[in-house]
Amino acid sequence: METIQQDILADIQPQLVQASTGRRLANYLIDFVVFLVLVFIIALARAIMSPADLDDSGSIGGNPLLERLFWMLMYSVYMALVETIFRGRSIGKFITGTKAVNEDGSSISFTTALARGFARIVPFEAFSALGNPSYPWHDKWCRTYVIDIKDSGLD
Repeated sequence: METIQQDILADIQPQLVQASTGRRLANYLIDFVVFLVLVFIIALARAIMSPADLDDSGSIGGNPLLERLFWMLMYSVYMALVETIFRGRSIGKFITGTKAVNEDGSSISFTTALARGFARIVPFEAFSALGNPSYPWHDKWCRTYVIDIKDSGLD
């Protein structure tokens, strides 16, 4: 009886097929370009509305390190918001047909999306995505996968 139940559950639960390294790289590039375009639009609107507030140095408080940290944090928050609103998907993931999910296949929460975003700040974290299947640190630490929706049967 228990074997029959396990067989039925195996048929019901989709097999999570991890997205390829190429798709993950495409996700990153698309999402980063979308983020840069958003930042450009916001900066342009700010410059038009208040040109006197512009600083010639181009950095926050004259400190390029502080500016870099600020933008890394903003990218993390941006990705967390987008992945939460679209239930594990970002603009890049929509285009490539992928989705971030928990290890059990359930949708990620805002907390998990935010943790994934902050984990991306770790130096050399991007290199942890090299390999096949791709399982970078931000997925490993947050217990998530980026899956191919079609191959996982989640259309």
